[in-house]
Amino acid sequence: MSTLKKPNLADPDLRAKLAKGMGHNYYGEPAWPNDLLYVFPIVIMGTIALCIGLAVLDPAMVGEPSDPFATPLEILPEWYLYPSFQILRTVPNKLLGISMMGSIPLGLMLVPFIESVNKFQNPFRRPVATTVFLFGTLVTLWLGIGAALPIDKSLTLGLF
Repeated sequence: MSTLKKPNLADPDLRAKLAKGMGHNYYGEPAWPNDLLYVFPIVIMGTIALCIGLAVLDPAMVGEPSDPFATPLEILPEWYLYPSFQILRTVPNKLLGISMMGSIPLGLMLVPFIESVNKFQNPFRRPVATTVFLFGTLVTLWLGIGAALPIDKSLTLGLF
């Protein structure tokens, strides 16, 4: 059940705001029919018109037909899968690579338990969670950048 605070209609400031038309949806004005009948359809039609306009003005290019007999030398996944791809590419044992990829979601499932060790929201007062987050971010960036490089330079990022 929600708590509803009734406005003090005897307040002269509030009466002045309401006289100017201010206070929409804040002082007991119902969502039906104002928002649901008048505002939402306009927003939905505007979104549809925008999508159709973008599709007409800038259509998606259709590439060349695929050739199953001409595989490119370096196949890269989308950018957000670079770290997982780098793990599979550099680990010699593929079963170990799959296990390491499976540890990514398992590690992410542990984050709420690490986060709830104490009640503070300040990251400087949660050193374990902050350290885990920063280490994971650095490893992800390292793996992601390395996936875009040739395999002989991928682990060192071409620096060494």
